[in-house]
Amino acid sequence: MRNLVYYVAVSLDGYIAGPAGEYDALLAEGDHMDAVFARYPDALPTAAAAGLGIEQRATTFDTVVMGWNTYAVGLPFGMTSPYSHLRQLVFSRARGADSVGEGVTVSAADPVEVVRQLKTEDGADIWLCGGGSLAAALVGEIDRLVLKVSPVVFGAGIPLFAGDGYEPRAFDLVDSTAYGSGVIITEYARGAS
Repeated sequence: MRNLVYYVAVSLDGYIAGPAGEYDALLAEGDHMDAVFARYPDALPTAAAAGLGIEQRATTFDTVVMGWNTYAVGLPFGMTSPYSHLRQLVFSRARGADSVGEGVTVSAADPVEVVRQLKTEDGADIWLCGGGSLAAALVGEIDRLVLKVSPVVFGAGIPLFAGDGYEPRAFDLVDSTAYGSGVIITEYARGAS
């Protein structure tokens, strides 16, 4: 069975973006990037990977799911199909298919039901790219959590999980590596309970 992996950059205080969606303070340069490129090449935008000469085989992830705001980050730059090497699903109750690029599917369906169906299919893992509200909706379906923790405090913004209910969920530490850049990449697996 395929796993849903929430792989995301986050600040020390648990934000994936600033109040207006800013993410440029999260470190995208440094010695941790070699590890990112080696282990998660499928999580790079297709054009960026091509520019860096990084081969993407869709063997780590073959599907990406995201909320509309995460998808919309690339639109001002003409990135209408950011991960064209992957199956791209964008969840939005307000947007239609006419708003997206080639190879991108917009869905107003229940993300939990969609992800449960995706998990039954053959293939590589499913990448939950963001955002915080979608992650909160899918928290019960997340099998692995991979955090690229940047040494920065935002103070406010879009939280890692932007839910409005208190329901603790246990995750077990699988691996944690600290880099000279100050970034720590930490991986967790869903706990038994």
